[in-house]
Amino acid sequence: MVLVSFDIDGTMTFGDPPGTVTTDMVRKAKQLGCIIGSASDRPISNQQLLWDTHEVEVDFITLKHNLTDIRERMPDAERYLHIGDTDVDHHFAKLAGFDFCFGHEVVEQEPWLMV
Repeated sequence: MVLVSFDIDGTMTFGDPPGTVTTDMVRKAKQLGCIIGSASDRPISNQQLLWDTHEVEVDFITLKHNLTDIRERMPDAERYLHIGDTDVDHHFAKLAGFDFCFGHEVVEQEPWLMV
């Protein structure tokens, strides 16, 4: 099983600024059995509101600097992946032991399929 964390602003199409990752891509990851959620600078309540507004059920929501907590809470994943748009996203992903992909790379491939 793969755990995929999505940044919001600059990554998701509903972010501010908009990114390249669509809610359909997130839903597909969930349908394929991935654990999905978000790790953003936005407050947790705001992240939840965005997912609810776009009718996407996520398994977790955290602040990006707390990705390590997600890995500790969900230790059984075969792979941990964070998708974001900045070097800060990359930094916190690596600090937590997550693989990292930039959002624009996801348009060309679906990295959650690469276990």
